[in-house]
Amino acid sequence: MNCCSSHARSAGRCFSRFARSYRRRFTRKGFEPCQQQLLSGLQQAGYQQASLLEIGSGVGQLHLHLLEQGAASAVGVDLAEAMIAEARSWAQSRGLTARATYHVGDFMELQELPAADITFMDKVVCCYPDADGLVHRSLRHTRRVYGLTYPRQTWYTRLGVLLGGVLMKLVFSDFRPYLHDPRQVERWIQAAGFVKSYENRTLIWLTQVYQRSDLAPPSAA
Repeated sequence: MNCCSSHARSAGRCFSRFARSYRRRFTRKGFEPCQQQLLSGLQQAGYQQASLLEIGSGVGQLHLHLLEQGAASAVGVDLAEAMIAEARSWAQSRGLTARATYHVGDFMELQELPAADITFMDKVVCCYPDADGLVHRSLRHTRRVYGLTYPRQTWYTRLGVLLGGVLMKLVFSDFRPYLHDPRQVERWIQAAGFVKSYENRTLIWLTQVYQRSDLAPPSAA
């Protein structure tokens, strides 16, 4: 979102307000169905001893879980400073500080982020106006596996995005949700040399995992 810095700042402020409630919700209820699907797809692709990059990492529940299950290291990036503060605290309480590194800011503007074996984004594409830029830049940081969850294109997700935009406008926020065409997102990823190895969905969310075509054959579930 280097072309939309006011949108990025508003998104950071918006999500910072929910950081503690996100962590409490996960402590009570665990992973959401689409997050469980994402973890299944990453497990199928293989994450043992892998380096992770999570864009829009929130309070860190996904990458911290993967570290506990055998991933080697993780980098978390989030616009919301309060989200990163919760993730750092959680990593410390779980003895994972030495293996988890965090950056506050817009992924599109941060420099010198390392490439990773596995890059993933949970409900992040719908927060970016420039999905093209986000997908292509994140793919350039990916050595092997690329995973994401983002909204399905249905009448009710279109309505939800519309209402969400109206609500943000009413509270004088520059942040807006976005609905990007999954067919276009898939074309971008495949054009970068990745093949789909896993796909699943919930009522709202589409979950996909891709692997580099020279490392694994396609076997979408």
